[in-house]
Amino acid sequence: MSSLRILLRTLAVIGLSAVLIAPASVARAEPTPAELTKQIEKSSTELERIVESYNKLNEEIKANKATAAGLQAKIGPLQAQTERSRADVGLLAVTAYKTGGMRTARALLEPGGSTSLPERLGALDQLGRQRQETINGFTENQRQLIDQKTDLDTTLARQAAQAKQLAAGKKKIERDLAKLYELRRQAYGRATEAPARSSSAGSAPAISGSAGVAVKYAYGAIGKPYVYGADGPDGYDCSGLTLAAWRAAGKSLPHNAAMQWDATARISRSSLKPGDLVFYSGLGHVAIYVGSGQIIDAPSAGRNVSKRDMNIMTIAGYGRVG
Repeated sequence: MSSLRILLRTLAVIGLSAVLIAPASVARAEPTPAELTKQIEKSSTELERIVESYNKLNEEIKANKATAAGLQAKIGPLQAQTERSRADVGLLAVTAYKTGGMRTARALLEPGGSTSLPERLGALDQLGRQRQETINGFTENQRQLIDQKTDLDTTLARQAAQAKQLAAGKKKIERDLAKLYELRRQAYGRATEAPARSSSAGSAPAISGSAGVAVKYAYGAIGKPYVYGADGPDGYDCSGLTLAAWRAAGKSLPHNAAMQWDATARISRSSLKPGDLVFYSGLGHVAIYVGSGQIIDAPSAGRNVSKRDMNIMTIAGYGRVG
């Protein structure tokens, strides 16, 4: 074989090898910092929706526990009342057996004695009504008791099902967090932001009233880590921070962004004041407005509470705590 032919064959083999190897090397390429950041943002948004669903479930369980406690409190007295009514009905039965219903009626209706016939008929009618009221009362107490017990059983069953959902949700969040933290390690060299001091964002503006208390609290939370399901004092998720800020001001909010939307009054952007809440698209994120177009929020897992421009994403609307 000529040296030229050998050379051509060698070049062909090298070319083919390059074609075969090239796709594999592209597939193995590490994502760029920009690609990692995009993945982190997407994962953070999805995780926050899951966390807010988890928070909503927690709120529903709390409400069911309160309902169950209220039903239990009603059932005790109802049970005692039913027992008393049962005893009264039993006593009527024994008395009727001993005295004989017909004999009692005959005694009241027979001539003689100091009372007139109309008076005796009235007494008999009253006795009959009293007995019937006792029996009706017992039946009504029984019905109420059965209804309340049925409601309680339904509430407890719903609560048990929700507790299972909550446990499953927690496991999913933990899995998603592990993936997100790994992405952050690849992109930034660490899973979470370094702790920051609240003084780095400046001091809270002087605002009067309860809104001022809420804003001051939010400033004090800057630099603390995002912790899902938490409402302070060592960490917060988005609705946990707004809840805690307004709790400090003596107002109660549920631990869920969508529920906070329902619990606040709608206002326009032009009437926005420090202390108002800013809700974002899909009601999966909420922040507290602190003035000058700035918010304080717990952004997402791996990050710390921070003060930043309010236009971080599409805004759904604004809410004022009453």
